[in-house]
Amino acid sequence: MDTSYPLAHAAAARAEALWRLGKPRVVALITFTAVVGMLLASPGVPAAGALLFGSLGIALLATSAAALNCVVERRIDARMARTRARPLPTAAVGMEEAVGYVAVTGIAGLAILGTLVNPLTMFLTAGTFLGYAVIYTVLLKPLTPQNIVIGGASGAMPPVLGWAAVTGTLAPEPLLLFLIIFVWTPPHFWALALYRRHDYANAGIPMLPVTHGPGFTRHFILLYSVALAATTLAPFAIGSAGVVYLAAAVVLDAQFVWHAWRLARDPRDANAMRLFRFSITYLALLFAALVADHYLRLGP
Repeated sequence: MDTSYPLAHAAAARAEALWRLGKPRVVALITFTAVVGMLLASPGVPAAGALLFGSLGIALLATSAAALNCVVERRIDARMARTRARPLPTAAVGMEEAVGYVAVTGIAGLAILGTLVNPLTMFLTAGTFLGYAVIYTVLLKPLTPQNIVIGGASGAMPPVLGWAAVTGTLAPEPLLLFLIIFVWTPPHFWALALYRRHDYANAGIPMLPVTHGPGFTRHFILLYSVALAATTLAPFAIGSAGVVYLAAAVVLDAQFVWHAWRLARDPRDANAMRLFRFSITYLALLFAALVADHYLRLGP
């Protein structure tokens, strides 16, 4: 009897489970914002090596950190409807495999950044994703409702990492991008936490809607949304972005604040999810506008 098909099917299923363990959609957004940092750091097209190997190394380390997050939170994930279908709670991946996956992707990412990009990017990226997987996941998340505010610093680092991959230095411009993502993170994640507040309560995680209530959270989302709109004007204010970016930012900010205002007035879960979904589109379009503005200002 031919056993090659069942074996191939099982191998493909295991590979797919490992792929999901690394949270590929989150990693894609991280890599995208890192690439934006690379593009903005260059007066033209970045060197192919920095762009390719920088993106690959950052993506691999982000995958390793995401998988480590799943390892640490496997018991919590099993108690939450949003996460109970992840590979570890369903036993689609075993603990030994998961730890091996964390090690392989992490070591590969470090090696690529350290040998093919530059040491600054390697150290910054390692520190960033260890901060997410350890400081945020282990220390902050179970202890304080401000977990996502403080822990958001790790998620805000990719543009800085991308800039460092191209230039080997740091500068004010990528720090502004860091600040934008840092301020964007709380309203983005609190909108999801509102929708999933019963999940977090059952899992014993002190998210803001659990500790301070949905009404308090909705008003803080609105306040952070207004702060975000102000923060996004900074690149234009210091001259690192032009009118194309400014126009896009104003339109996107108006929509973001409108979603937050509607949620503050109408507490239905559907409005929380609309804001959460729009926040992802918002960040992608805002950063795409930065890149478009950058190359349009360079001219032919």
